[in-house]
Amino acid sequence: MKSRLQILGPTLLLLLAGACSRHKAAAPAAPPAEAAAPAAPAAEAPVAEAPLSYELRLGRGVYQHHCLICHGEAGAGDGFNAFNVDPHPRDLSDPAFQKAKSDADLKDAIQRGGLGVGLSAMMPPYGKTLSPDQVDQVVGYLRTLKRTEG
Repeated sequence: MKSRLQILGPTLLLLLAGACSRHKAAAPAAPPAEAAAPAAPAAEAPVAEAPLSYELRLGRGVYQHHCLICHGEAGAGDGFNAFNVDPHPRDLSDPAFQKAKSDADLKDAIQRGGLGVGLSAMMPPYGKTLSPDQVDQVVGYLRTLKRTEG
C-alpha cells in the first residue's frame, strides 16, 4: 500500500507547477490621444430612462412575483405560461390598451380577476392577496411598460 506522501506528492507538485506557470497577460498600451478614433455622434447614444421611483420599484416587484409568469418581462403577454392558457394574456404594453384603460379599470381587473370584469377566468383575482397599496403600485408600474421595437 502506497503511503499518502507517495500519492499526494505528485498531485501537489502538478498543482503547484500549474499555478506557478500561469502568467497574467499584460494590458495593451493605450493608443496616443491624437490617434484615437473620433467620438460617435451624441444622437446615436441610447437615451437612458429615468430610474423608477420607490413606489414603482415596489410595483415592479409585485408584478414580477405575480404577473410576469403570464404577462412577460415587458408586459407583452409572452410570459413563460402564456401559451398554456387560452385566451393568451393581454399585451399590457400595447399603447392602445394603455390609452383605453383607466387606472380604476386596471385596479378593478387586478382585484377582481378576469372573470370579475367580464374577461378570461384564467386571470386570478388578487384582491385578497395584495393590499390596496400594492395594487396601486402595480397599476403605477403597468403605466411604465412600453412596447419595445423588434
